[in-house]
Amino acid sequence: MFYQLYELNHAALAPYRAFADIMRMVYANPLNPISQTPWGRTMAASLEMFERTTRRYGKPSFDLNDTVIGDRKVAVREEIVWSRAFCNLLHFARNIPSGHAADPRILIVAPMSGHYATLLRGTVEALLPSADIYITDWIDARMVPMTEGTFDFDDYVDYVIEMLRFLGPDTHVIAVCQPSVPVLAAAAVMEAENDPFSPSSMTLMGGPIDTRINPTAVNQLAKERSLEWFADNVIMNVPWPQPGFMRPVYPGFLQLSGFMSMNLDRHVIAHKEFFMHLVKNDGEPAEKHRDFYDEYLAVMDLTAEFYLQTVDQVFIKHALPKGELLHRGRLVDPAAIRNVALLTVEGENDDISGVGQTKAAQTICVSIPENMRMHYLQPDVGHYGVFNGSRFRREIAPRIVNFVREHARTGKPVVKRVIKGGKSG
Repeated sequence: MFYQLYELNHAALAPYRAFADIMRMVYANPLNPISQTPWGRTMAASLEMFERTTRRYGKPSFDLNDTVIGDRKVAVREEIVWSRAFCNLLHFARNIPSGHAADPRILIVAPMSGHYATLLRGTVEALLPSADIYITDWIDARMVPMTEGTFDFDDYVDYVIEMLRFLGPDTHVIAVCQPSVPVLAAAAVMEAENDPFSPSSMTLMGGPIDTRINPTAVNQLAKERSLEWFADNVIMNVPWPQPGFMRPVYPGFLQLSGFMSMNLDRHVIAHKEFFMHLVKNDGEPAEKHRDFYDEYLAVMDLTAEFYLQTVDQVFIKHALPKGELLHRGRLVDPAAIRNVALLTVEGENDDISGVGQTKAAQTICVSIPENMRMHYLQPDVGHYGVFNGSRFRREIAPRIVNFVREHARTGKPVVKRVIKGGKSG
């Protein structure tokens, strides 16, 4: 009943939240003389803190309306080009200038681990000037009716394969964090079948390929608990009146509480500083706080079957690196991957996927030629910095673009630029 109590608590606070928001606007209104006093700003800040800490954060939007190609700003249009019950495939269609050479086509597989695909907004924004970008927009499981059936690890792999076939030959795939395992499995399945639509290159970023290497707190939790413990303690049924009523899920708010508890002091300090910025009327840092937490606190539910299979196969049994992972009853053989170039990217301070866990893909994909593989360790970044932030834009994104262009199967390969900083291998 924990999920139901969570929903009941949220509903019970709704009138107080609405009243707090109204009073905040009263105290913050520039026409109100009190708004110019420290007491008025303190009251407005307190009311905003209450409203923000008790609200449910909805799915954010990408809001990527333009990008720069060459020296020209061009419009970007977001469109759904492929759809299934649990996922939409979004395309960021660019208004490409005439005469511009075709850019590589990249499928970004966003993590299904509690946050929405918009967590990768910075990833998409950094790659848009140089590539034709598609991204998986996973759907909140509590919004999917029971009549749509289940969604498990095999379905995830199938979705990736279907999208690659839909996009056509010479598509490159990027997996960020959790999808590294199913994306590698999809590539292995396609290569084993000599599928002409297997990706030209595969970039795995901060993914748990082999969590036996340099285990983190997240890995230790899975190691210390049995699968039955996870099924009994974190799987709950979606409450009424959500569309997915009675669907067993791993609630997003549980995942969020786990993430926040790992760095609780940092989040407490951030909110304390936010409050002081509001009182001092420091608009810019307060707005940055709002933007970050509007994204970070927006979470989605995962289907129980997918979550439990991922915990079991990836974190408990280590099935992929052991050569024991199955897809639809058939063994997944990473050695079957021969024609897909492999780039692995890690963050030096990653506390979710430890250093070496993603690089393990280089070891298990034994049939990829040496000139088609590369590993990069980005110094001074944690898990989030692997796919977002200034270092990603400056040092990681250019490497991805160059790697993708070099290993395109059609057209002339582009010679890689030498970029200073970091460690390549």
